[in-house]
Amino acid sequence: MFRRDGARALVLLIRDAHGNWGFPKGHVERGEDARDTALREVREETGIVEADVVAPLEAISWRFRSRGMLVHKTCHFFALVTAQARTRPQRKEGITACRWVAPNEARRLLTWDNSRGVLDAAQAVWDAQPEPVRG
Repeated sequence: MFRRDGARALVLLIRDAHGNWGFPKGHVERGEDARDTALREVREETGIVEADVVAPLEAISWRFRSRGMLVHKTCHFFALVTAQARTRPQRKEGITACRWVAPNEARRLLTWDNSRGVLDAAQAVWDAQPEPVRG
């Protein structure tokens, strides 16, 4: 998710209950495709209700243990744009903060390397837009 602030690009990050910075994401619900899921999760986790999909990005996969079980998760990301600056973290789901930051700050804050790859892919899409976004 990005928005323009004058000539600057700002990227929206969320912080989870464990202090990790990343991007909004979640599970596909019945009747949704990945694009619809991305828009819904952004709306739920950040309060951003006015967003447009610019382009699909990459999917990332990872494995982790939960309650002793190995879980494999794949997440599809999209380059989204909004003019809405105000956010509202979904605290009941463990989102402790939302923050608009320049892409170089996002790179520093992101907890996981695979999220930095998503940021790189999004930056390439944004820079190809008719009004390139610069961080």
